[in-house]
Amino acid sequence: MALSRTYLVVMCNLYRMTGNVQAIAQMFAPLANAQINLPAFDEIYPDAAAPVIIAKGGKHRLGTMQWGWPSFGSVKRPITNIRNLASPMWRSALDNPARRCLVPVTAFSEWSAQPDLATGRKRKHWFALKDQPLFMFAGLWRQTEQGPRFAFLTCEANALVGRVHPKAMPVILGSAEERLRWLIADGDTGLALQRPYPDEAMVEISEELPDPAPSRQVPLPF
Repeated sequence: MALSRTYLVVMCNLYRMTGNVQAIAQMFAPLANAQINLPAFDEIYPDAAAPVIIAKGGKHRLGTMQWGWPSFGSVKRPITNIRNLASPMWRSALDNPARRCLVPVTAFSEWSAQPDLATGRKRKHWFALKDQPLFMFAGLWRQTEQGPRFAFLTCEANALVGRVHPKAMPVILGSAEERLRWLIADGDTGLALQRPYPDEAMVEISEELPDPAPSRQVPLPF
């Protein structure tokens, strides 16, 4: 996990996906390969393999990709968050529904701005949805020499997340209509989904969980 620790100062570079394939299939039916096995991903950091859903061959399929587009130019780490969709780098992917993906999530984390007085360490603040144990981020993906890689969209933070991280939060797709629209809509319609999720529909998970074992790299082809 040492590599991942270099990402802790930036926005939303830690999340969790502990839901099973059946829960994902119920949320996003029909799922063409709902028979596959999927382990729990207790902590997902950049460069790790993580589950995503894409449209392929007219069907929706679940598999894994590496989190983070390859670095370029002066950027030295994988690009995990996408904010400026007007950039030509992202616009070509946004305009092509086949390059969009859904990222299943059960909670995401932001780090406190200041260290905890008792421990001297920055604290993880976990956020989830009140009435949905599983939800999805809006993502984009591309094929690379190292295989497929993805990143997810961010937007202005709502008040709940903004108390911890005022700059941004992930784009959450909370309804079936939004999830389907993200995968099939034109670019401008998809762009309209880049907005903060309502505060009243979210909750901060107060308990501080012990650090789990590193998530295994689990290649699951689409």
